[in-house]
Amino acid sequence: MLTVDTDAYEAIPRPIVAIGDDYPPSCELDRHQHRRDQFLYAAKGVVAVSTPQGAWVAPPERGVWIPAGVPHAVRMVGAVSTRSVLVERGLCPSLGSRCRVVGVSPLLRGLLVAAADIAPEYDAAGRDGLVMALLLAELARAQVLPLAVPFPASPGLARRCHAFLEHPNPHETIDQWGAALGLGRRAFTRLFRSETGMSFAEWRRQACLLVALPRLASGEAVTTIALDLGYDSPAAFATMFKRLLGIPPSRYQP
Repeated sequence: MLTVDTDAYEAIPRPIVAIGDDYPPSCELDRHQHRRDQFLYAAKGVVAVSTPQGAWVAPPERGVWIPAGVPHAVRMVGAVSTRSVLVERGLCPSLGSRCRVVGVSPLLRGLLVAAADIAPEYDAAGRDGLVMALLLAELARAQVLPLAVPFPASPGLARRCHAFLEHPNPHETIDQWGAALGLGRRAFTRLFRSETGMSFAEWRRQACLLVALPRLASGEAVTTIALDLGYDSPAAFATMFKRLLGIPPSRYQP
């Protein structure tokens, strides 16, 4: 577990500052927060971000938007090279005040890689300033993707959600969860949606993806992951995966 120095770049008098770091396999960054908004992108490997409110996974061609002031920890899957930017609050309002996973276009990827080589106190009126301005414009139009697992505030329901992430099962039902919490079906569905912003079925699928993506990135077989997650067959898992992400799970394997 590494402790993160959150002050190193915060005082630099530029609206956007880029950072490039390399991490060994399975490295973890202790919980920390930034004064600025952060966009965290893994040019190599997969990053998993967790906060008190939920969890997000960014495989290749994805990044995580982390608003200013949000305490978060980061786990690396495999050897990871990050290219991230710290952005002054309010400069990218389209991504909002919640953590989210967004797509990284080829242009945005190139800009993130190029920005990491730019000195922190760059010439804002020169070429480097233009790169940063274009990066911000491209980030503002990035597509938000369904790779979030929000955690509810109710302690009992939150414990149930965390337990599901430890042992996911796509066949668990609303009635089973409701009975375990002493709630009827209608009361449970209302509570779950009000506290997570998602239906139970949506959340369950996202949770299975959150568990599967790091395992795929580490090279595990699709069949093994599908059966471990409780799917009846690799085909059933692949169908769910492709429906949500648009590509088969094999594309996320090294």
